[in-house]
Amino acid sequence: QVQLVESGGGLVQPGGSLRLSCAASRNIFSSVYMGWYRQAPGKQRELVARMSSSGITNYADSVKGRFTISRDNGKNTVYLQMNSLKPEDTAVYYCNALGLQYDYWGQGTQVTVSS
Repeated sequence: QVQLVESGGGLVQPGGSLRLSCAASRNIFSSVYMGWYRQAPGKQRELVARMSSSGITNYADSVKGRFTISRDNGKNTVYLQMNSLKPEDTAVYYCNALGLQYDYWGQGTQVTVSS
């Protein structure tokens, strides 16, 4: 079993930045994908960004050019740098580790973009 713990959420004004962190309890970067998802009130959970074990990244169209996913293997941590935040980015953000035989989720961290 792997624990994923997100941090870094909070309240930010439109145009601001936040960096989310996802700390894994052990090395899981052999996972097929490490990713960030989000869920806004009344909406389905959606993929924001993900990184394959080989380092290939995918982003939702709505965040391309504004968000960047990265990882620090030594710290077993995945990051999501979010710039130029918009009110529509408001959601609970979840970290995910997807392997061939597992699918782990963090507890989520709230991001609120509001003036």
